[in-house]
Amino acid sequence: MGKINLPEQLIDQQSRRPRRAAYALPTLFTAGNLYLGFLAILKSFEGTLAVQGGLAGSVPQFEVAAKAIGIAVLLDGLDGRIARLTGTESEFGREMDSLADVISFGLAPAVLAYAFGVQFVDFTSDPTIRDMLVRAGVFLCFLFLLCSASRLARFNIQTNPVPKNPGRPGRKYFVGLPTPASAGMVAAVIYAADCAPIRGWPVAALWLALMGLLSFLMVCTWRYRSFKDLNLARPRSTLTVVLLGSLIFLVWNYSQPVLLAMATTYVGSGIAVRIGGIIRRLLRKHHAPPRPHELPG
Repeated sequence: MGKINLPEQLIDQQSRRPRRAAYALPTLFTAGNLYLGFLAILKSFEGTLAVQGGLAGSVPQFEVAAKAIGIAVLLDGLDGRIARLTGTESEFGREMDSLADVISFGLAPAVLAYAFGVQFVDFTSDPTIRDMLVRAGVFLCFLFLLCSASRLARFNIQTNPVPKNPGRPGRKYFVGLPTPASAGMVAAVIYAADCAPIRGWPVAALWLALMGLLSFLMVCTWRYRSFKDLNLARPRSTLTVVLLGSLIFLVWNYSQPVLLAMATTYVGSGIAVRIGGIIRRLLRKHHAPPRPHELPG
């Protein structure tokens, strides 16, 4: 059997241009991403109504919403790669992808975060604290949406952006936390918590602190690995295949802790790299040899 070359199959041999059907492939993934964001919003509303109707414990609608956001993250990572693989990148595709990301990774996680972490906090003893927390919840969830939109707008207008702490020349980096990663962090925490709404105000305060942190990381200029330099079409070693198979097994059988660990590791990587860079600069400055005019004599 001959080797199938996907780019060649999608190119008109006479004009040497991508066939019209090729342009539909990345758009279908973007449309799927947008639908999943819309589904997550609907399920957040349905879950809210279910809890108000007396549902206790885990909320199935919140679980569907969290999973929808997680699958949208996967589709968002595929549409760009497919467009580059088939040679069908376009301005329309980039704008469509950004608009879909605002819904799936900005609005959908913000609505789900408010329904899960703020709306059902019990404050029977002190309504004043509840009012303050609800106001803070509205603000921070909106801030998450605003920072997501700002992050996407900055990504669209910048060409070859350089983070504040540049990494290796051969690797590609994002400037700030990508919106899919921030939305995936929200979904992973909710999914790991069995999708049961937060009831205690101290936990709700921590949840809002996380929303504030994610908002800051999206608009900061710290570096995050983009993995766009990884070539999926290149042959892989046996160790890579074993590691990938093990990861699939762990996600399938222990999805809650594994997905939470993956999301936390990626979100925390930018913070760790930034802190490590600051410490290295301080150590170099501390151990630097004195300048000639500073020598005693």
